[in-house]
Parts: sequence; C-alpha cells; structure tokens
Amino acid sequence: MRTVHSLKELRTILRGYRQQGKTIGLVPTMGNLHEGHISLVRKAAEMADVVVTSIFVNPMQFGAGEDLETYPRTLAEDQDKLASAGNTLVFAPSAEEIYPEGLAKQTQVVVPDVSDGHCGASRPGHFEGVATVVTMLFNMVQPDFAVFGEKDFQQLAVIRKLVRDLMIPVDVVGAPTVREDDGLAKSSRNGYLTPQERQIAPAVHQTLQATAGKINDGRTDFQALESEAEKSLGDAGLRPDYFNIVNSQTLKPATAEDRDITILAAAFLGTTRLIDNLSLTR
Repeated sequence: MRTVHSLKELRTILRGYRQQGKTIGLVPTMGNLHEGHISLVRKAAEMADVVVTSIFVNPMQFGAGEDLETYPRTLAEDQDKLASAGNTLVFAPSAEEIYPEGLAKQTQVVVPDVSDGHCGASRPGHFEGVATVVTMLFNMVQPDFAVFGEKDFQQLAVIRKLVRDLMIPVDVVGAPTVREDDGLAKSSRNGYLTPQERQIAPAVHQTLQATAGKINDGRTDFQALESEAEKSLGDAGLRPDYFNIVNSQTLKPATAEDRDITILAAAFLGTTRLIDNLSLTR
C-alpha cells in the first residue's frame, strides 16, 4: 500500500493502473478510521482492482464553533488499518493542496433541495463543503465507483443527486451502518464521549427502533411520533437536534401514503453531536 500527498503523484499512479485496465474504487474519509470506515474499504476491495482511500479533514464542511481544529488526525494508525483491509492507495493531501487559493476563492458545488432541512438546517454550509470536496475527489481520482456509509443518510442522498445532475460517471454505492454491540452507530466523534455519556448514547438507536415499531404497528401520526421520540431522547439525557420521519427518496416529511420511510435523528450528548437513521418499508 502506498500513501501520496500530491495530486500530481496521485494522477501518475492512477494513470498506470488505468493503462493496465484495472477498475478503481474510492472511499472518501476524514481519517480517524473505525470499523465503519474499514467496512467501506472492504466492500470497495470486493468490487474493484484498486482501492483509493482519501484522508482529508475538509475545512469547508465545518461551521463556526465546530471541531475542525480538534478533529483527530491519526494518519499512522489509519494506514495500519487500511493496509490490512485491502486498500491499495492512500491519498492524504493538505488543505493547501486541495484549496491552493483558500476557501474564500474556491468554487463551490451546491446541491439544492435535498441539502435542505435535517443536518442541512443544523449545519449551514455543511453540504456545500461536502459536495464540493466530493466533486473534486471524483475529478482527481476518476473512480469507477465510490462507497459511502448509510449512517450519513442525507449526505448519501446529496452525493447521489450531484452525480445525477452533473452527469459524473461514477457509481455511488451505499454501505450499511456498522454498530457497536449496544446499537450505537460507529463514528469518529464517539471518541469525544465521556464514559457516562457512552452509556447513554445507545438511546438514539433505541428511540429509532421504538418509533419504527410504532409505524409498523400502523401509526401514521408522524408529527406526534416525532414529538414522542424527542421527549424520549430528552428523558434519556440527550438534547435533540431533530427527529424527522421522511420519505426515503425525497427526504420530505412522510405522509400516510408513503411506503418507503426513513427516520432521521440527531442529538447532542454533552458537546458531541450524534446522528443515526433507520429505514423501513410499510
């Protein structure tokens, strides 16, 4: 496995693989890798001859007061994990390599509609940062496909729409959320939790499951269900950001006629923001 830091070197290596007729898969990450990330790499390795994992803490997707400066940078540990997971190439550029003129002068990609609401409402500008850097990575790597985790459900929807709208020849593959034994979705930010908070955190997934059970039992009063869920999260010691029951394709509020439904949740536990989701078919 090789690690490169410059676009020039990346393109030189990938050109050689393409000349050999090899397929290329991409797994974009911000590093501080956990088993959820590694599952994406393994999935990519099953589908492609060459797997490129990018490690880049993207400043454009962090808002004011968020954890850009403190986000863990663990390149050496990440390299060890990737080497044993079938990864071929690590692309770990600096911010100067990606944004040579700085963020203020950088062209941005805006994905309308699907970026609205949910995390888009709570983190203004976040999805513009995600869409921009993912578009750039697609152009830099030119993969045959890219793998993203379904834990970031709205992010996955944003990326699928930008690929459709901009006619980018990349297949976007979603991979299931990887969880701890108690149901907590694996996340790089789980490391911020105190031991006491870590005991409370599974309440997010438990509340999703309880709400899905009520929907499967026939309830369609979705606004009432959302309110009940937010109260449950609050009673457990979390501060709800949102709890939204939506149409799985449009991410708009679900109606009684919708068959494919996704429940999206975000909540604060101390200073840590946890997100999760659960999809069901009625």
